[in-house]
Amino acid sequence: MKKIRIYVLLTVTLTMLVLLLLTFFVCQYSMRAENHVRYVGIMNVVSEKIAKTINGMEMNAMNVFDEVEKNMGSPEAVVDALMSKTSLNLDVRGYFAAFEPDYFPQKGRWFEPYVHQTDSSNTFVMSQVGSARHDYTKSDWYMRAKEESMSFWSDPYYYYDGTSISGHYCTFVEPIFDSNGKLVCVCGADMTLEWLSKELRQIDYRSQQNVLLNKYAINKELDYYTVVVNSDGSCIAHPEDKNVPMKEVVNDLKQRRSGMLETTVNGEPVTIYYGPINNISWSVAVVVPQQDTLKPMLILGLILIAVAMLGLMVVWLVLRSARYAEVS
Repeated sequence: MKKIRIYVLLTVTLTMLVLLLLTFFVCQYSMRAENHVRYVGIMNVVSEKIAKTINGMEMNAMNVFDEVEKNMGSPEAVVDALMSKTSLNLDVRGYFAAFEPDYFPQKGRWFEPYVHQTDSSNTFVMSQVGSARHDYTKSDWYMRAKEESMSFWSDPYYYYDGTSISGHYCTFVEPIFDSNGKLVCVCGADMTLEWLSKELRQIDYRSQQNVLLNKYAINKELDYYTVVVNSDGSCIAHPEDKNVPMKEVVNDLKQRRSGMLETTVNGEPVTIYYGPINNISWSVAVVVPQQDTLKPMLILGLILIAVAMLGLMVVWLVLRSARYAEVS
């Protein structure tokens, strides 16, 4: 009978071990699928919100540019046109009209009025930023507008003139031509990358606090964050100290494909879910520390081991009771 009890105990142990492993792998697959759906969903929501914001900037900018085109009789009329609709979208840092050299002789070779917000308030002021030091005609966005004759978002760039205007920008650009098809000026609406990074942080916070999104999550303290990357893989908006270049997937970014990447950021293993933003050559990426995705699996593994140990203890106690019954 002793051998039978040992065989029974071994059989139950092996059976429970097999069931334990099967249960763990099935649950692991389910959790991976749940994580994939969760973070792809977050990525799509962030992408949609950014696209909506950018679309609003474009629409407001086109209204400003239309006013400029209608009021080019004098430099003062141009400035008034730039000021006319600025308050409709406070997400835009400033609007400018960069004129062809000597278009207004009284203003000299470089005339680029820039109507922009100040750091201290949402009011707009005008600065004349065109000069020999800032020869905008040699800027990439100006030359591209002249060549392509269509609106576009510029590549991110850094502007510095020693004032509060200095900073990292991306600009929505629109060239304006006269009735003979000759370029008159290039208009632009500036968005700061610092503002975009702040917007991403707010979006992340709202999604992390979303009750429905986190209702069934085993681990409710996920530490994911969102970044925006250019088509060349460079990170243009991100939380502080969280620059995430994605050179490994440049082809996907250029061809506007979605995907998943496992890499390290500041020495920490992460999983990145990325996808394109509509109407602009950027992509949004949700960066998830792998320890956050592994923690629920670790919790599950510990629960299953505890259940298995409890089951084995129950079997052992039953067999032990049966042995004492035989002796008595």
